[in-house]
Amino acid sequence: MKRLLCILVLASVPALATAAEKPDWAFPVTDKAQPPVKVDGRTRTAPGSTLALTRAQVDDMFNAPDWFPDMHPPMPQIVAHGNKETTVRACGVCHLPTGTGHDESAYVAGLPAAYFIRQMADYKSGDRKGAGTMVAMAKVITDEEVRAAAEYFASVKPRPWIRVVETDTVPKTYIGPGNKRLAHPDSGNEPLGNRIIEIPEDEEIVLYRDPRSGFVAYVPTGSIAKGEALVTTGGGGKTIPCAICHGQTLNGLGEVPGIAGRHPNYIVRQLWSMQNGERIGNSAALMKAPVEKLSVDDMLAIAAFVASHAP
Repeated sequence: MKRLLCILVLASVPALATAAEKPDWAFPVTDKAQPPVKVDGRTRTAPGSTLALTRAQVDDMFNAPDWFPDMHPPMPQIVAHGNKETTVRACGVCHLPTGTGHDESAYVAGLPAAYFIRQMADYKSGDRKGAGTMVAMAKVITDEEVRAAAEYFASVKPRPWIRVVETDTVPKTYIGPGNKRLAHPDSGNEPLGNRIIEIPEDEEIVLYRDPRSGFVAYVPTGSIAKGEALVTTGGGGKTIPCAICHGQTLNGLGEVPGIAGRHPNYIVRQLWSMQNGERIGNSAALMKAPVEKLSVDDMLAIAAFVASHAP
């Protein structure tokens, strides 16, 4: 009798929302087996630039290649060269001097300085996980360096960087060094499925950290319209309209960051991380209710829609 009563009681308790399964496609990790790709020691130039750099120089973590200084304000030391004594990399290496970043990093141009500073504090405290390099650097970077970087990227004007394309098939890809997704040298196509595949518009330009050319993000057919319903109306109670916090144009409101025109896989990573406890604390508290009921497909659709808008 007691056993039956327990079963009845448990059956009457509403099922808790289950967290979405981690979408590996949004969290690129360098493939152990790499296709043969020739990297020579040639010096590369760019039209209109005075620089001439080898790939090794471009990948120096303490010297952000500044192909076009007129595209951004003067960089502070921490952005241009980092701090070798504390092994803090130059911010501009991964995020570029223009703040537009790559698929595996973040688009930080135009982020409110206060928001930027909070994120670094969260990395340091453990409230934000999932990015080992950022966590390690946050523990040793100084408050002055964080503020300098925050104020610099806040002053950089966001610009279009992502071209979103709905499709059913995509080029075959692999994850190269530095967790960069690249088109496979053997070429060919494969089904997209329920993924976002983001690759450089011009691979050489991106690999040389040249800020002239960005990325194409392939998203499933119909995902932009589905994302629009979720973002603008909440999708019938699935979430909360994004404009309430991020502004009508999704370009931010006060200290809340803009999400329009940002890397869609980065958006998926953050939604999943907030839902699954990888991002907690005061800075993520407002997102707890919006992400609670989202499936990975919902996150994908939201990311596709917001990435298709001008930053």
